[in-house]
Amino acid sequence: MITPSSVLILCTVVLSTVYAQPQYFNFPQQQQYSAEETDYHAPAQYKFDYAVHDPHSGDVKSQWEERDGDAVKGSYTVHDPDGSVRTVEYYADKENGFNAIVKKQGNSYHPPVYGSKDEFF
Repeated sequence: MITPSSVLILCTVVLSTVYAQPQYFNFPQQQQYSAEETDYHAPAQYKFDYAVHDPHSGDVKSQWEERDGDAVKGSYTVHDPDGSVRTVEYYADKENGFNAIVKKQGNSYHPPVYGSKDEFF
């Protein structure tokens, strides 16, 4: 059964849906970047380095690297499980490719019994 109040409610819902305005929120404007400001063909340049010294796990290592255009050079050092220290110095460019010099310092030590961790402490 249709009552005048149900017709009034139906008309109110229909009209409010038809004439509803979108809600705009005042979010801060983000800076716009244009393609003209970014040079995607510029030579790459970066530098980084890091080091790890974790006495709990025995993990000791470090690395640095830098790049200027097509030339990359760097070095990393790792304390190997046999007790020696391995250092790799490298350089790479378009003309010469990748070149590395590997140095190993210290004597390798292997425990007399496999898995005998007491030998290291």
